[in-house]
Amino acid sequence: MRLDSSAFPVVKIVFDAPNEGGSQDSFVMFEGLLARQQSFVLLYEKTLDELNHAHSYEEREHASHWMKTHRQALRAYVKGMIQVEPCAAKRRALKPFAATFGNAWGYPLLMVASNDQAWALARDVLDEQVSDVTYF
Repeated sequence: MRLDSSAFPVVKIVFDAPNEGGSQDSFVMFEGLLARQQSFVLLYEKTLDELNHAHSYEEREHASHWMKTHRQALRAYVKGMIQVEPCAAKRRALKPFAATFGNAWGYPLLMVASNDQAWALARDVLDEQVSDVTYF
């Protein structure tokens, strides 16, 4: 996983890009984003079917520990993660996972049908025009 902050405050998540440092390097990048002390959203533009990465037990354990360590900053600065999924049935099926995700990471998982909707929602979330919204 790589985080592309070139469009900050919208930060793209790129899973198919090589990452020389592995997941450890991704968390260092994430810490750098949190260190800015500015609100941002995470955006994953590929559909669920295009996500072909399974996390190992060690990766999940490291992520869990990292998340707990950075919980306060995550809640303060990450306004949401937006996932593009064109299939309405898949978006509905992920609704329970979205609630679990939000409780675990401290920011909501928002699902939309298209890249255009994702960018519009990102602008709305960052403009604080949307509060506690879940698009399905």
